[in-house]
Amino acid sequence: MSRTLRLAFAGTPDFAVPALESLARSRHCVAVVYTQPDRPAGRGRKLSASSVNVAARRLGIAVEQPASLKDADARAVLAHHAVDLMIVAAYGLILPTDVLALPPLGCVNIHASLLPRWRGAAPIQRAILAGDDTTGISIMHMEAGLDTGPVFLRSATQIGPHENAGELELRLAGLGAQAMLEVLEELAAGRARAEPQESAAATYARKLEKREALIDWNAPAPAVERVVRAFNPWPVAETRWRGEQLRIWKARAIATAGAGTVAGDVHVQPGTVLACDEDLVVACSQGALAIEVLQLPGKRPAAAREFNNARDLRGVVLGGT
Repeated sequence: MSRTLRLAFAGTPDFAVPALESLARSRHCVAVVYTQPDRPAGRGRKLSASSVNVAARRLGIAVEQPASLKDADARAVLAHHAVDLMIVAAYGLILPTDVLALPPLGCVNIHASLLPRWRGAAPIQRAILAGDDTTGISIMHMEAGLDTGPVFLRSATQIGPHENAGELELRLAGLGAQAMLEVLEELAAGRARAEPQESAAATYARKLEKREALIDWNAPAPAVERVVRAFNPWPVAETRWRGEQLRIWKARAIATAGAGTVAGDVHVQPGTVLACDEDLVVACSQGALAIEVLQLPGKRPAAAREFNNARDLRGVVLGGT
């Protein structure tokens, strides 16, 4: 017989909010929400609550914000809430083994990849960078290893040819909320079964670093386009022009001669601006990148056409550190 479960939910960013909202609307009881402590944000560096914190308070759910779950006091608080299951979605803090074992049904994670591919912190961005056609959501029973636990359910989706990380994350967040509800009903009925992952097929999605967003114009144009898509909305792909940062928000690879011989014996260096009309077209080692939206320091993002109206960069070589 299916029963009503008492839940804890642990999450921090926007990605986790649809799952929390879906659980709050379900027949089950979300007794407490765990999220990371408020952090300084913005130019004024004022403390800012996480997206999950804001959503939980709007929903009238108790919020806990321990700096760590490794100390005995934090574990005692969780034990006091007497939950049957903890659901985790991009929480950002490590759950020690004794916390994983505390709820009778354990802890279940909503992971934004088709495990065992892209275990780790940045599965959405790494999938785009790698040129994957397909990704999805895995609902996984958590254990001590990094995203190594058995999987209850996988839900796949195609990655759009021009989809950026922010757009894909939004879709996966909704997909994850739906998949989690399916697994939750199976757990409540005692029918849920998780299958072990094939560890030999695992890949690792390491955490993003800002330095990765610096474009290498010596790469082929499709690879450069993937950098632009993967790092939107953070940390945003960039290049250098006259020593200044030039952030690239939207671009597409196009078929052109790119670097090398373009006309006669003229050699074009990767990073050279080939045209600046509707788009800002930059030579890559193979093909070229047509930049559609870009941003100078202290300015708002602008369409390339607007940027080009104020300046002519034809022949300029972008790049450097």
